[in-house]
Amino acid sequence: MLRRILAVPVGLIAGIICITIVEKIGHQLYPPPAAAGSGDMEAMKAYVATAPFMALFFVILGYALAAFVSGFTASKISNNGKHMSAVICGIIFLLITLYMMMSLPTPIWFWVLGIAVWGLVLAGSSVALKTRKI
Repeated sequence: MLRRILAVPVGLIAGIICITIVEKIGHQLYPPPAAAGSGDMEAMKAYVATAPFMALFFVILGYALAAFVSGFTASKISNNGKHMSAVICGIIFLLITLYMMMSLPTPIWFWVLGIAVWGLVLAGSSVALKTRKI
């Protein structure tokens, strides 16, 4: 039971680490203005509205990697042969993503991909379940 409870927070932490790493790489290649990184929401909105495609696409890449890793990690830790922990991680990340997309002026393609990538938790979960030791 403890494994199933810990599976979700550990899966979320693994996903957050993935997002952070990929977004840091994206910020190295496409640096945001200093004001956008200082917590100024208006500066962040202005940056997102004019950001190059690849700057925003790095966020989607981070989400995709996070979804897969989160689903894999949660299913491996829960070790119950089900996708439930991975799905919970995906739902939590999806809700956070929707909140962020509603707060910032993101383009339609970002909405479509930003929602769709969280389905990759099931791919990560499936890989974890197939490699499960009996």
